Amino acid sequence: MAQEFSFDVVSDFDHQELVNATDQARREIGTRYDFKNLTAEIELEKEQLTITTEGDMQLRAMVDVLKSKFHKRNLDLKILDPQKAESAAKGNVRQVIKLRRGINDELAKKLQKQIRADQPKVQVRIQGDQLRVSAKDKDTLQAVIASLRAAELEVPLQFTNYR
Repeated sequence: MAQEFSFDVVSDFDHQELVNATDQARREIGTRYDFKNLTAEIELEKEQLTITTEGDMQLRAMVDVLKSKFHKRNLDLKILDPQKAESAAKGNVRQVIKLRRGINDELAKKLQKQIRADQPKVQVRIQGDQLRVSAKDKDTLQAVIASLRAAELEVPLQFTNYR
């Protein structure tokens, strides 16, 4: 009987690294001269980040600091889904940045079609917010991983449970 190899395609991030990057960004913003005596808050919630500050210029600077800390901690910037900035109380500006986690149904079906078009001998199953890709040949699975890495997607992909 022929052995079958498989791997899972997931979109996730390390929550502890996210907490660490956010804390580092808060500390850096707290020590910067251009934020002295200004409102500058970053709130980390389960599914989103909320940035509150006094103006658009400070908002852009805070987002840049946050992105640099994410990059240093090897967090993919594709997990950030910035929403439109809105005005808040006391003349402040607030921006919500949602955190992308998991592969939604629409993207899963798109990836499934793409994989089957590239490699017809591969089986692809959607399992909740991840995909299971299986084949009889490891080289075929490596080709699938290479094609998915080359694809320009709005979410970061990781490949786990390679067996």
